[in-house]
Amino acid sequence: MTRYISLLFFSLLTSCTNYGQLTFITKLPKKLDENSGMVVSKDSTIWMINDSGGADKIYQTNFKGKLLKELGVKNAGNIDWEELAMDKGGNLYIGDTGNNNNKRKDLVVYKIPDPNKEKGDKIEAERIEFSFPEQKKYPPKRSKLLYDTEAIFYAKDSLYLITKNRSHPFKGEALIYRIPAKKGKYKATYLGAFIPCTEFSVCKITAADISPDGKTIALLGYGKLWLFTNFDLSKFFEGELRTVDLGVSTQLESISFLNDKTLLLSDEQLKHRGRNLYSYKIN
Repeated sequence: MTRYISLLFFSLLTSCTNYGQLTFITKLPKKLDENSGMVVSKDSTIWMINDSGGADKIYQTNFKGKLLKELGVKNAGNIDWEELAMDKGGNLYIGDTGNNNNKRKDLVVYKIPDPNKEKGDKIEAERIEFSFPEQKKYPPKRSKLLYDTEAIFYAKDSLYLITKNRSHPFKGEALIYRIPAKKGKYKATYLGAFIPCTEFSVCKITAADISPDGKTIALLGYGKLWLFTNFDLSKFFEGELRTVDLGVSTQLESISFLNDKTLLLSDEQLKHRGRNLYSYKIN
């Protein structure tokens, strides 16, 4: 009886919750309370990571919120994992690029082979190390805190990085960089910048992905979504931009295309809110 009442209460709670333009899919496993990146696997499951303080692991879950598998990632400490990306071969890229204070000199993306093929409980990682040539001081002045990075997507043998603005005063500028998607040490190539919006609470970029057909790039913020179409990849931020107010204000940290017209999003748990998986249909 107690279990039935608990389930009934949860059902009533979720039915009364306002998710804005997002469609609630499921509550994520408790181990993903600080989920910060996800990709949709070819077998229609989802691989996810937690950010700073989390284990050096990737987690596989399904659309019912069941934890299916955990894989330890060798040679890859979780200083501040903030993003997951995937290439056409199923290789995953873990962005250890969280840099709240802009002090880090050890930014790295870990590349791991298709985790669906791994039989054991651990998987080996290669290191893609990089730096931002435009950053001269660690940390820079408060007005130049531009080098935190929580948004990365893969396209045409490269990784595209979109920075999260933490400057004071806040002007909203996001920088765009590119690095090769292979083992090595690189100076990231600066491609340009754009201003998604200027409201401090919602206009910081927290995640990114590109659609399977390569025609849409989605950037996520705390309650907003930016969709780019009709672009040249190296200057995608100069393409057609559509801004979507999602109608919610939660700690949205992850985004991934399910197909060319459907996005999956998730948020971290904050007190009794969040740790949810959502969908959004692109009109």
